[in-house]
Amino acid sequence: MHKGHRERMKKYFLDCGLDSLSDHQVLELLLFYCVPRRDTNELAHKMIKEFGSLYNLFDSDPHVIARKCKVSLNVAILIAMMPQIARRYYTSKFLLDRPVLNSTKKIGNYGIALMLGRTVEHFFIICLNSQRKLIESVLVAEGTVDETPIYPRKIVEIALKYHATSIVLLHNHPGGSFLPSQQDIDSTRKIISVLEPINIEVLDHIIISGNEYYSFVENEMLD
Repeated sequence: MHKGHRERMKKYFLDCGLDSLSDHQVLELLLFYCVPRRDTNELAHKMIKEFGSLYNLFDSDPHVIARKCKVSLNVAILIAMMPQIARRYYTSKFLLDRPVLNSTKKIGNYGIALMLGRTVEHFFIICLNSQRKLIESVLVAEGTVDETPIYPRKIVEIALKYHATSIVLLHNHPGGSFLPSQQDIDSTRKIISVLEPINIEVLDHIIISGNEYYSFVENEMLD
């Protein structure tokens, strides 16, 4: 029944692309490259059922995947790499193109790509030139699930290093609301006050949660 199944699946992908496959078929195709002899169709169904969705599976810790699905750590690592590979793909494309980030939507979409697959809080500054063209995105701090320490002095050093004329503050709220906390608001005000004397403008503070973002500017919170 399964004779030639893997080759047929590969050919189907080559002919029709990934969009034509169901979630379990996408996972099955991936498993071909790390599970040489086991029935990957049955395994793919079981893994998605265990985690509820392909998204939840890909977003999980490798050790949890290995334990719950009874697969090797090698298999679990490959699966958990998928969101991070996607993030590297999107962000490297942005840096290659050096786009002009002159709208909240553009910055928000870039932020969503930059935070893809991150399960703890990360705080970045996006450095822009006078035409608001992307210079670099720099990780300032990495914290726990719900707390990232922000150091204004470090932000000043990074902005000066990359000769930014303006910056955007960007951080994520993994698995939670994208609404700003009081700490987010206070940190933003402090950073603005530190950068004002050296003529570096804070254009916005964007908070990412999943595929959504919150903009301080759009919600009249920047002032």
